[in-house]
Amino acid sequence: MNCSTDSTTPSAEPVRSQAVRTWSDLHSQGAATLPTRVVIAEDEAIIRLDLKETLEEEGYEVVGETGRGDEAVALVRELKPEIAILDIKMPGIDGLTAARQITADQLCAVLVLTAFSQRDLVEEARDAGALAYLVKPFQRSDLVPAIELAVGRFRELRALTEQTKSLEEQLETRKVVDRAKGILMDIHGFTEADSFAFVQKTAMRERTTMRAVAELIIDGTLKPETP
Repeated sequence: MNCSTDSTTPSAEPVRSQAVRTWSDLHSQGAATLPTRVVIAEDEAIIRLDLKETLEEEGYEVVGETGRGDEAVALVRELKPEIAILDIKMPGIDGLTAARQITADQLCAVLVLTAFSQRDLVEEARDAGALAYLVKPFQRSDLVPAIELAVGRFRELRALTEQTKSLEEQLETRKVVDRAKGILMDIHGFTEADSFAFVQKTAMRERTTMRAVAELIIDGTLKPETP
């Protein structure tokens, strides 16, 4: 897919999947078979349609779409997707403001779309809570990795939040866990996802916190078993 930004069309009414199901409803049916649920917010109708078709071809479920930032936040709250894909420039409220509102309540992961001329906004997008971004025009091969990166990071953040209370504590725990993940990746050849899974599963098995496990990895006390 090669998305361009040459023509802009008026935003339409927000679209919801006809079979609206909440994540909790689906989860009870067996998580292993569930597609990742997506809300798209892009004010250019052609790009929005192209993006939707590409996502569905890749096995994602587009549960809602809109061309307005304020409607995107409402759709996320209503439909509870795992990720929202937001263009930065939209009517209503812009994508950065929408991202802040979505991430403030940890509703879902956020992937931001930006035009090539808006590269200076990437840092601002990160500050707004975006976990990944794509610069338009982008290729199909760029889309799936960006989505999976954002969803994976969001799951990590949510898991860490469940174990910590204050924002300061969350940030410190994140830093320690990231250091431990780096050790597992550099020394033991783990992937980023496997590194986090090792920390999380060890914490659950030992009935302790992920930060405590991470600290043991950092000081060399805890090492994964060699196959």
